[in-house]
Amino acid sequence: MKILDVIQGSPEWEAVRAKHFTASEAPVMMGAAKTMRRSELLHAKATGDEREISEWVKTNLFDKGHEVEAAARPIAEQIVDEDLFPATATDDDGYLLASFDGITLLEDAIWECKQWNEAKAEKVRNGEIPEEDYWQVVQQLIVSKAVRCLYMVTDGTEEKTVYVWTEPDADDKAKLLAGWAQFAEDLANYTPPETKPEVVAAPVLDLPAVSVQVTGEIAIRDNFAAFETALRDFIDNRLIREPQTDQDFADLDTQIKTLKKAEDALQTAEAAVVAQVASIDQMKRTKDMLYDLARSNRLMAEKLLEAEKKNRRAAIQEGGKQALAEHIANLNKRLGKPYMPAIAADFVGVTKGKRTIASLQDAVDTELARTKIEANEIADRIDLNLKTLREQASDYTFLFADKAQLVLKANDDLLNVIKARIADHKEAERERLEAEQARIRAEEERKAQEKAEAERECIRQEEQERARQQAAQAAPPAASRHEPGPTGGTIPQKDLERMEAKASTTEQMSVYGELAKDAPATLPTRSRPSDEDIIGVLALHYRVHESKVLEWLCGMDLEAAGEQIASNF
Repeated sequence: MKILDVIQGSPEWEAVRAKHFTASEAPVMMGAAKTMRRSELLHAKATGDEREISEWVKTNLFDKGHEVEAAARPIAEQIVDEDLFPATATDDDGYLLASFDGITLLEDAIWECKQWNEAKAEKVRNGEIPEEDYWQVVQQLIVSKAVRCLYMVTDGTEEKTVYVWTEPDADDKAKLLAGWAQFAEDLANYTPPETKPEVVAAPVLDLPAVSVQVTGEIAIRDNFAAFETALRDFIDNRLIREPQTDQDFADLDTQIKTLKKAEDALQTAEAAVVAQVASIDQMKRTKDMLYDLARSNRLMAEKLLEAEKKNRRAAIQEGGKQALAEHIANLNKRLGKPYMPAIAADFVGVTKGKRTIASLQDAVDTELARTKIEANEIADRIDLNLKTLREQASDYTFLFADKAQLVLKANDDLLNVIKARIADHKEAERERLEAEQARIRAEEERKAQEKAEAERECIRQEEQERARQQAAQAAPPAASRHEPGPTGGTIPQKDLERMEAKASTTEQMSVYGELAKDAPATLPTRSRPSDEDIIGVLALHYRVHESKVLEWLCGMDLEAAGEQIASNF
């Protein structure tokens, strides 16, 4: 805050106010003031023409207000429990200005004093600041950066003093700053309208007075001919049929009243004649014709006046709608895509009760400014949210297909949505990767197990082979070929030779018997084992003596067995 060295009410104070947006103008700019229109403030700021303040206003409002303020200051200081000093200051940027009725030495509290007003006092009793003063207080809090404001309505006495404390509201501060930004834009584009005098209906020359007299001979003397000429001339040449300006509307309204007076005069004239004579047919027909002429044109003019008022009202309302639509289109162009939502504007509601073109236009312009401010706030929020999405979610755009809806959220809410969606996606991706890794591990474990089993099987087979070899080497020498068997017989020489030939042909498979099942698929190439080896292995396998093996061998049909074994290969 920058405190200015000026005295409130001085010419220097007035000069510095003219160069800034002041706190007392804030309610006008926001369309909440009852004493001045926004369009009037816009015109005054654009042209430098301040409204004249009458001596009555100065004496009864300003001067009286200073007296009340001085009397109420001790009451306010007692409530605040600190001294209060009047001051005028701007914000740090020198953009907004505020004049304080009182501010504490530490600048942490301010005081705004208003003259006693029962309606305002009732608002304060309900804990509210009247709307026509609220935005002034908001601007004072912005400029001073105070933490609270004492708003008081008083006549300078404790009996008639009510007050309420208020603190800064971030949303309202933003609305006020946005309002001044829009006002500055409107001010830069402002074109003063053509100056027009105050609308006063032009005087209308009354039609001739209707005169009808009845003589004793029932001779009627009237001026209907002159009256008709004047009436027709008035209708044909002076009656407004296409009103355009406030002046036209006022003049047409007066002309309608003139025609109504003509109707009433003709009715009165008829009544006067009827009172003098029983029946005067010609006069009555003439009167009826003139009466209908005046009445029909009056009704036509009334309908025309009402229709044109509706047309002008509708045209002004439509102008507001088109201006808002153009503003929204420009904002969408700035954003790059049509992100802007529909903005609710009540151009019809704000024009209710407005009877002049100037008041209609001001109401629509004020509503247009309000909706532009709202649209600008939304566009700024969208712009910020788009930037947030670019910064926080550039690698996860596929998660935000509903971006058009998300950018309308408050930025904090959008950040929460971004964090939640990315976190959920990362968690889902983590679970997917873990599942994939688990599948790969299971597959690797299965392959490792199969490999281990194959290696164990190979080792087992090798051990079996070594055991067979060791068993064969450890077996006792087999009996001589011609040694008698357990039954006392001998194996014929030819049978032994046949056995040797068959054993050599089958590469040991017939000799090893069941042991060959456990042998590797491919046996190492080696020379024929000796008879002793064959008999020893068979004796070892069947746990019998070699002589028993020889008995079995002698009882075999070696030729048939050889053919059977050969057929298996």
